[in-house]
Amino acid sequence: METSLRKKYWKENLRYLAILLFIWFLVSYGFGILLVDELNTIRLGGFKLGFWFAQQGSIYVFVILIFVYVRLMNKLDKKYNVNE
Repeated sequence: METSLRKKYWKENLRYLAILLFIWFLVSYGFGILLVDELNTIRLGGFKLGFWFAQQGSIYVFVILIFVYVRLMNKLDKKYNVNE
């Protein structure tokens, strides 16, 4: 692969990582810690939503983001013809 294509590939990869890490930060730190009092006014399955995000929601979102990243990288690999 040419150097310019490698740089474009890596730049897109870093953009995906930045977006996904921001989402993870927002859910785990923002919803689980900073906005917990506001979210605790809402109930989900009998539990306060802030508690749910702090205990389980951030883990679920993290696992979902892993699958999203795999899908995005597979598309990126095909785009730059480096797929397996």
